[in-house]
Amino acid sequence: MPAIGEAAPDFELLNQHGKSVKLSDYRGAKVLLFAYPKAGTSGRTVQACGFRDNFAQIETADAVVLGLSPDEPDALAKWIAEEGLQYDLLSDPDHQALEAYGAWGERSMYGKKYMGVIRSHWIIGEDGTVLDEQLKVSPKKSIEKALKFLAKD
Repeated sequence: MPAIGEAAPDFELLNQHGKSVKLSDYRGAKVLLFAYPKAGTSGRTVQACGFRDNFAQIETADAVVLGLSPDEPDALAKWIAEEGLQYDLLSDPDHQALEAYGAWGERSMYGKKYMGVIRSHWIIGEDGTVLDEQLKVSPKKSIEKALKFLAKD
């Protein structure tokens, strides 16, 4: 798991169109990378649509948005179409990137423990270093904190 100021782990994953995307493809721009458990559920929709609804502000900060989940590309494409998301969602079914960022771990629901995605986001600088990290963040706080960080930078 990278610390603030360290190099963000590079990855190569498929987007919603089955196209290969590398984090390093975005050098020269800030990247708002967010991890979410599953497309189309309420909390995920709040977070993803919050970034959608504030996309102009994110672009003004010279940043791009990438979503990261274990969902397969076809599920991601369906969700993008349903919600009108204007950024790429990346498929990490083996959770290699999620693990590298510390966003895969033990979770609990209704007293039952399981392994899953820990909702988080990172802001990665133009040079590929981690500028901000928010682990175990609520959907609304994720949006608020990311926008506040990008506005001050």
